[in-house]
Formats: sequence, structure tokens, C-alpha cells
Amino acid sequence: MFLSIIHSSYLQVLLAAAVCTKAGKAIVSRQFVEMTRTRIEGLLAAFPKLMNTGKQHTFVETDSVRYVYQPLEKLYMVLITTKNSNILEDLETLRLFSRVIPEYCRVLEESEISEHCFDLIFAFDEIVALGYRENVNLAQIRTFTEMESHEEKVFRAVRETQEREAKAEMRRKAKELQQARKDAERSGKKVPAFGGFGSGGMTSVSSGSIITDTIVEPEKPKMTPTPVRASGSSKALKLGAKGKEVDNFVDKLKSEGETIMPSSGKRGSEISKALPPPVNMEGVHLRVEEKISLTCGRDGGLQNMELLGLVTLRVTDDKNGRIRLIINNNDNKGLQLQTHPNVDKKLFTAESVIGLKNPEKSFPLNNDVGVLKWRLQTTDESLIPLTINCWPSESATGCDVNIEYELQEDSLELNDVVISIPVPSGVGAPVIGDLDGEYKHDSRRNILEWCLPVIDANNKTGSLEFSIAGQPNDFFPVNVSFVSKRNYCDIQVTKVTHVDGDSSVRYSSETSFTVDKYEIL
Repeated sequence: MFLSIIHSSYLQVLLAAAVCTKAGKAIVSRQFVEMTRTRIEGLLAAFPKLMNTGKQHTFVETDSVRYVYQPLEKLYMVLITTKNSNILEDLETLRLFSRVIPEYCRVLEESEISEHCFDLIFAFDEIVALGYRENVNLAQIRTFTEMESHEEKVFRAVRETQEREAKAEMRRKAKELQQARKDAERSGKKVPAFGGFGSGGMTSVSSGSIITDTIVEPEKPKMTPTPVRASGSSKALKLGAKGKEVDNFVDKLKSEGETIMPSSGKRGSEISKALPPPVNMEGVHLRVEEKISLTCGRDGGLQNMELLGLVTLRVTDDKNGRIRLIINNNDNKGLQLQTHPNVDKKLFTAESVIGLKNPEKSFPLNNDVGVLKWRLQTTDESLIPLTINCWPSESATGCDVNIEYELQEDSLELNDVVISIPVPSGVGAPVIGDLDGEYKHDSRRNILEWCLPVIDANNKTGSLEFSIAGQPNDFFPVNVSFVSKRNYCDIQVTKVTHVDGDSSVRYSSETSFTVDKYEIL
């Protein structure tokens, strides 16, 4: 992508700024003087041939121009200047250009640069005007390029309000027409015309039926019919919005903005993870759910760990309402168990069986009923399911960070594990060393996400090493998220039987172990 601005009457210093491959192919280029595409492509194509790999310089010169460059993994950030420009100022400008790129690109690859080319060009224009560096910093560039219009927000809020009101009015009108037709049919009168021109023919009736079938939602049964409202008493379609309504929507613009203009950059770790329910559900379905909330210190020590578990029963077949659940409790961690008030506590204590106090009664149909819950709260470090050890060490260029995990519960299988490490902003992407799994660098949120598909007994440990400018405190708190189809506490429903006869009942079940909070501070 090539853009240029008009050449000024005075001597230019910075001719162009470009991101190119190591072969000299331009990915995005911004010219600050009038230059043809052929000229800039020729300059960039000649750039790799001029570099001497034996020297540590970050600039090369020809008879007419100077290249000031900085490597960006597999790419180069290149400034093309006149030979009489100040090399020290050029290097400072180059550093600012290099810091801007990670602000818009998650990874420094050709496809990512191309996708955000316009964002980069707008940012480049904030740095340089008419060939000379502007007195701006990274924070100011971010503010200038992300400036939002209050009037646009109000306009979007009002427009969405109008759309919702129009849809609501349309549904109300359709319901009135449907009710009028039903009342006419019950009284034996001629069905009124709904076509809008007073005709009582079949054409008008058909029009009313189409509106009802396509727009009106099924009405709930009512004890008395709703009286027909006269067509003259209904309000006209509301195209405006009161000032108070606008203010209310402006206050909610952030949340509504996500609906109007959804962001494509949302990460999976921002969304609460949950396992999908099983496809085939029997007439008796059980859910065993656990959630963990854990806080550890960076130097070791479990500050608090709380785990909450719940067994939920759902009966959809009235033949299986009078049942009992056989529980297998092999937990040795000191759980606190509690049954539902309607469950026979003596039966559960003596035989680990969940049944109603009144055996003649049935469990409610088509409702999720929590029949058993448990709680574990501890500061015993041996009970931590997954330990995280993060070691930032200061170096001459910033910090070398070593982070490792270890699964302490061999019976667990953790899926979609994401370990999120905060990184400093405006210092570029981290340089990754040894790595188990995959990683993603989110420069917008200043987060390095270490992604591991599975952690189990065959994959108990792993490590990640990276280097980046910063201080040790910059890399905390570390957050962990995962899901698991195996629960942490060894409590399972092994059998479901009828109250009469103790015959087995077919049932389906699902188990989930998820994270509410998992922090290393």
C-alpha cells in the first residue's frame, strides 16, 4: 500500500517509512515527499543488497539517500532519509516507529502487517509531517488515532433506539390484528379486513394471516381475552427519542457499542469457558460441576483456595420421577457436604444415597434441581491442582522470564489451558526462547498468552522462556484458565434406581471443572 503527500517548498529530511521483508519487498510504505511507486520499490529492493552482515550498524548509505533500519523478527522497519539529515534524530524516530507497530499487530508477520496497514499509515502520519518528526510520544499517538466522536455515539444510540421502537410497534400492531381476527371468529361475525383499505375480501384476511405467522410470537394462554384496542387510539410510529432516553443510551454506549460494531480482536481467554452439554440426553440427566477460586503468592505459598461443587438433577420423563441416586464418595481432602432440604439426610449419611424424604413424591419435571453440593477451603499447598512458577530475572536488556507449570493431581486432564502473563507496553514483542505449546502476544491488552491444549499425567510439566524490556513486577499477576471433563474431588453418581424395586434407570451425565479465578500475585 503506497500513499504520498505533496512535496513542500523546503528541503525534506525524512523521505519515506516502510515495513518490508528481508528480500526488500514492501508490505506497507508511507512517503512524505512526492515519489512514484516504481521509485520507492526500487529503493526498498536495493536496501538488502547494501547491508554488510559483518557490521553492527543500523544504517547504510548510497550516493543519494540513507537507510535507517531496525530488524523486526522476519521483517525490517526502514526509514529512507536524505544524507544531510541528523542521524541521531533519525534513530530516535526509528525507535518510535518500531514501537508503534506492535500496538496494532499481534504478531510481526507479513499477513498481520497487511491487515492493519491503514492503522499503521495513520499512526505514521502522527509521527512525521512534511518530512519532519512531530513532538509526540506513543501514548499521544494512541490517543490521536483512537479519538471518537461523541456525536456519532449519540447518533448510533438514537438510531438503535428507533429501530427497537419500530420493531416493538410492529409486533404490537400485529398482535392487535391477530386478536381482532380471533374475536371476530369467536363471535361469528365477518372477519375484519386488515389490508388497510376497508375491504372485507379474502385478500385482506390473507394479508393479516401472513403478518401473524411471520412476526407474532406464540402467545401464552390467558384467562380472559385481551380487549381490542381501537385503531384510532394507537400511537403513531415513533421516529424520535426523548432526551432522557438518549442520555440513558449514551451512558450504555460502551456495552451497546460492542453490539453495533463488534470487535474482531477479542481473545478466547476473555470469555468464560464452559464445556458444551452432551448431545444425547436421557430422561434423567445429571450435571456434576466444580469451580475453583485460587490465589497464590509469586514466591510460593497458597493464600486461599476455595472449590465449590454441585450435583444437579433434571428429570424430563414422568415415569422416572421417583428415583434415587447412588453416590460414590472417595474424597480424602476434607470436603464439607450438604444435601438439599428435601433430601433424606439420614439415608445419605448412612448409605450415600440421595432420595426424597417422602419416597412417594417425585422429583420435579423439566427443572434443574441441585441435590448435593460441597465446599473445600484450604491453604494446603499440596492440594493445588496446577502449580505455576514465574521467575523474572533482570538482564542488561530488560528481563529474562522463565515460567513453568506442574500438574499435581495426576487424575486430572485439563483442556484449553491459557496462562496469561502481563508484559510492558510500548517495548515491542517478547523474544521467545524455549516453549512447550503455543503462544500469542496481544499488544493491545499487553498480554502474553501461553496456550496448552492438554495437561494430563503424560504432560505434567512444561516451561516457557522469553525476554523483553521491563522490571520483574511487570509480569504479575499471572492468570490461568482451563476446563476439564473430570472433577477435582472424587465424587461421582454411579447408579440411578427406581424407589420401587431398585431397578436401574438409564441416565446421562456431564462433568465439568472450570476456573472462577486462578491468580499468582
